[in-house]
Amino acid sequence: MTENKVAIITGSATGVGAATALSLASRGYHVVINYSKSEEEAKASEAACQAVGAETLLVRGDVADDGACRHMADAALARWGRIDALVNNAGITSFAGSANWEALDTATFQNIYGVNVIGAFQMVRACVPHLKAHNGCIVNVSSIAGALGIGSSVAYIASKGAINALTLHLARTLAPAIRVNAVCPGLITTRWFVDGVGQENAEKIRAQYENTVPLGTACSAEDVAEAIVWLVDCARTVTGELLLLDGGMHLGRAAPVIRA
Repeated sequence: MTENKVAIITGSATGVGAATALSLASRGYHVVINYSKSEEEAKASEAACQAVGAETLLVRGDVADDGACRHMADAALARWGRIDALVNNAGITSFAGSANWEALDTATFQNIYGVNVIGAFQMVRACVPHLKAHNGCIVNVSSIAGALGIGSSVAYIASKGAINALTLHLARTLAPAIRVNAVCPGLITTRWFVDGVGQENAEKIRAQYENTVPLGTACSAEDVAEAIVWLVDCARTVTGELLLLDGGMHLGRAAPVIRA
């Protein structure tokens, strides 16, 4: 068994997952890089983690498949003999717009739930016995969508609300052995977002967002990763937290500046 801590980060080929894997690797963790489709990007993520001295394991698997989740946990145990942290980052959406209900057929809705909610639960189920052995932690990557009821589609909004509820339930039931928290980002300026809405729309949405939120900025993947790593590696007394990373969006529009 390795003395280094071990983290599984689902959906870690690109974006928030890749940034989180690299940050944990930089802190001495061995990391499982997981992907379902983006093999080239996953290998690049793995190489970046190896470059800072981490041991890595590249595992292809869709978290909506329970067998793939169990395989991921088993592979980490076979390689290193322990699991200390699980970051449930894998997620999908439909950029149909929350008002366009007709764009969401049953299969699309179920697929989003299958990855975003059931996938996270299945990863927890596969990892919990091993996390308990090392007083580990779980961080679920949710969204401001689950807190405010806004987002790219009704299915996505509902799935993130479910993740928030699951986080609170797990924090209660897995204490004191395992800490469970979630991060809830607002707009994140990743390729995933740009690919979903197109470059022109992405720029318009970002400008509107940054002109509206009190801090005047959207999140980068690294911003979200920083919060995740804090919850994993530093927040010893924090559990059941839904950490909003939204630039103050939940406060409403920035207050006007009043000058005397």
